[in-house]
Amino acid sequence: MPTCIALIVAGGSGQRFGAERPKQYHDLAGRPVLRRTVEAFLRHPAVAGVQVVIQPAHRDLYDAAVAGLDLPEPVAGGATRQDSVRNGLKALPSPDLVLIHDAARPLIDADTIRAVIDALAEVPGALAAVPVADTLKRGDGGHIAGTVDRTALWRAQTPQGFRYPEILAAHRDAAGLDLTDDAAVAERAGLAVRLVTGKEENFKVTTQDDLIRAERLVLQSLWDVRTGTGFDVHRFTEGDAVVLCGVRVPHTHRLEGHSDADVGLHALTDAILGAIGDGDIGSHFPPSDPRWRGSDSGRFLQHAAELVHERGGVIAHADVTLICERPKVGPHRAAMVARVAELLGIATERVSVKATTTERLGFTGRGEGIAAQAVATVRLPG
Repeated sequence: MPTCIALIVAGGSGQRFGAERPKQYHDLAGRPVLRRTVEAFLRHPAVAGVQVVIQPAHRDLYDAAVAGLDLPEPVAGGATRQDSVRNGLKALPSPDLVLIHDAARPLIDADTIRAVIDALAEVPGALAAVPVADTLKRGDGGHIAGTVDRTALWRAQTPQGFRYPEILAAHRDAAGLDLTDDAAVAERAGLAVRLVTGKEENFKVTTQDDLIRAERLVLQSLWDVRTGTGFDVHRFTEGDAVVLCGVRVPHTHRLEGHSDADVGLHALTDAILGAIGDGDIGSHFPPSDPRWRGSDSGRFLQHAAELVHERGGVIAHADVTLICERPKVGPHRAAMVARVAELLGIATERVSVKATTTERLGFTGRGEGIAAQAVATVRLPG
């Protein structure tokens, strides 16, 4: 099998998007646009690796968006998309094939990727495209000046795939020109480029309305809605603070446990694992394992969230109830909500943290410890 690498072009500033952050770093149903794009190629069996091209000024946004993914150091983009692609091509380790894809097309599907790759066995270039279905009008001063024959017209998408040595040479030869896409670069070099029928869902996120449309499509595909519950208890021991939902709260005691004994995060971790049917916190992080002694329970929660993401799902909502007489949770509630949302990578309005007492009944009423129960809702592909 020929070696194929995907080159993801993420160097744009997204001025037409109309937001402070470039569009490729905005959230799309729980994950950044760029991450969704990169993951689509990383999980494809015919793609050996992914190289991303970014603007160096966006490095912090990039690092946050792809945290935990197995990627090489990003390549610095240029002043134009054509410059960025050329820089990216020069940085590749001489694969047989390269797929050049816009970071802002996060809904690319595996079948289209495969079709572009397969075409390269017969021709030096191929691109995903969809035939023009609408009637086309030529305008002049706000009025129709003529009807354009749409026969044989296609709307170009990405990925645009090429045999690597030929497209690298073509890009080097076209340096300084203003060509609209990589297929145009190949055409100029005399390379045959095949049209591969793409899908309408593989549109480019250009405006905020596009992002809303993309989120609707993602959520429509995640119709398997599941709910999981979790419950946990920790007793008090000597200390001066407790950790609840990722926040240190001063108190007359601390909670006893192998990790930091964050009863809220433990319950929520179990709720997420329950929703995806993947055991419980003890099966993933055994209390007998010294690696987790004193560990930040945020690691456990992030692990559970990543398992959801690996299944192509999203966390729709998280609800935690802390059960105790003391300490008072109210003054720290906003910080807890913010921390849980940060750990899960979701908006704060999708997180609820609340507290109640047992009217001084039972072990929590006697001030012997804290209990927590949690509910998590996840959406998975059907």
